[in-house]
Amino acid sequence: MNVKEKATPILDFAKATERLSKIVIRTPLQLNRSLSRRYNANVYLKREDLQVVRSYKLRGAYNMMSTLPNEQIQKGVVCASAGNHAQGFAYSCKKLNVHGVVFMPIITPNQKVHQTKMFGEDKIEIKLVGDTFDDCAVAAKKFTEENGMTFIPPFDDYKIIEGQGTVGVEILEDLSQVDFLFIPVGGGGLASGVGTYFKTFSPSTKTIGVEPEGAPSLYEALKVGHPITLDNIERFVDGASVRRTGDITFKICKEVLDDVHLINEGKVCSTILKLYNEDAIVVEPAGALSIAALDDFANEIKGKNVVCIVSGSNNDIDRMQEIKERSLQYEGLKHYFLIRFAQRPGALKEFVNHVLGPNDDIVRFEYMQKHNKETGPALVGIELKSREDYEALMENLNRYNINFTELKKQDNLFGYLV
Repeated sequence: MNVKEKATPILDFAKATERLSKIVIRTPLQLNRSLSRRYNANVYLKREDLQVVRSYKLRGAYNMMSTLPNEQIQKGVVCASAGNHAQGFAYSCKKLNVHGVVFMPIITPNQKVHQTKMFGEDKIEIKLVGDTFDDCAVAAKKFTEENGMTFIPPFDDYKIIEGQGTVGVEILEDLSQVDFLFIPVGGGGLASGVGTYFKTFSPSTKTIGVEPEGAPSLYEALKVGHPITLDNIERFVDGASVRRTGDITFKICKEVLDDVHLINEGKVCSTILKLYNEDAIVVEPAGALSIAALDDFANEIKGKNVVCIVSGSNNDIDRMQEIKERSLQYEGLKHYFLIRFAQRPGALKEFVNHVLGPNDDIVRFEYMQKHNKETGPALVGIELKSREDYEALMENLNRYNINFTELKKQDNLFGYLV
């Protein structure tokens, strides 16, 4: 979707950079050799995953909080977040010696609660409220009003946007000629800030926002010309999955982004694994979005200077099995079937010896039980060595008259059984 329009600078990035100079780490802009070879381009990674709170979110939170009048901020501040914004907020409270209250959904993993407490120490308190983020946010705003405090939003505020934009300041100071810039998009704060800075000081750069396919809040807003609330979203890319883009961020992104591109969550998972295996870089799903987009722009970026913003690395180790699973399914290497084996001796042995290829592997086998406790079909997960082996597997299933149903991810039955 092409959304290129003339940008209107509205933010003071120089002052924001000065405010943040002693708080944030100036993260490196690194030439990634493996990606550069793969795409025949100069691919640089802006490593915000190495930030002090392991994401860029500290920049916006501190920039806004540090500009509040003293009498206002001393009354305390509030945020609603189960992730990176909460940690940037907590760290800012500690540095500014301000009391802060963090609202998180009850279902927030203990690791994220612990991380937030670690950064905020004695300056914050955490309230676990509601089963969803939306419930949590409503409670946080009500608490803010009732207690005369100030709400620090995750993205839809000019000072938040201004702070996030300092990422762009650092990029252009380190690399004056940038042909393509890929920015992950959730609520749009980072894209608004960095996009505005680039359209002001490097207008020739093609600036591309990258959203998860399952949460295309900015993409859909641009189609209709205003922010809309999505009925349902896929929350896997949690750092970039919002139901509604911001009103301010929408207005700015519409002006400063040349394109908004959607990336499948499975592709994000494959990118996470490649970064870890090839470069020992650990990123969260949102942090991989910008790099995941490169395949779709491979022809355009040849011979160019390309920058991908790696937005964060707050990834729970418990998620790695799910990441691997999603990647295998996306790459066409893992498939699930309901198989009704013939009730005769040797049926399973025949399946293993004749239906499966030499490199196919059964990675899950589970008989389903009917209501009358009789044995039903078997849930069989098969992992392939290459995508091309799928066609041979399907041919063998039909050749040997196997009674099967393939489970597709978009089917309700897949979500219930797998």
